[in-house]
Amino acid sequence: MHHPTDPATTRSSAAAPLARPAGELTLRTLAMPGDANAAGDIFGGWVMAQMDLASGIRAAERARGRVVTAAVNEMAFAMPVKIGDTLCIYTDVTGVGRTSITLKVEAFAQRYLSDRMDRVTDATFVMVALDGEGRPTPVPDTGV
Repeated sequence: MHHPTDPATTRSSAAAPLARPAGELTLRTLAMPGDANAAGDIFGGWVMAQMDLASGIRAAERARGRVVTAAVNEMAFAMPVKIGDTLCIYTDVTGVGRTSITLKVEAFAQRYLSDRMDRVTDATFVMVALDGEGRPTPVPDTGV
């Protein structure tokens, strides 16, 4: 029988402990007591908010301007983030449409006073570029 954290038995869901991050490290932040429930587990909504911030940073860089979140796909939490962990958010631009940018976003917990990194969750975020009037605007070509 395989151990549940054995990479050979890990299925391709958000729940892959010991997985390697894909994409670019976009945001690191410390999980604090004010972000936790009474058991010391960090609220999932806080983790999602950090993922949204990272998506906004990366998409605004790519769009060279203002972006907003248009959609987030299903998110399942594989394991908790605990007080004292460093939440590390990795983003990868997987698609660029006329006005939208799609990103794969992964959240990892670097465990308190440790080098251990556990994948907590992942999701696909769709961001839309906006002009100065708040209307969707084309994402500039990168010239590549």
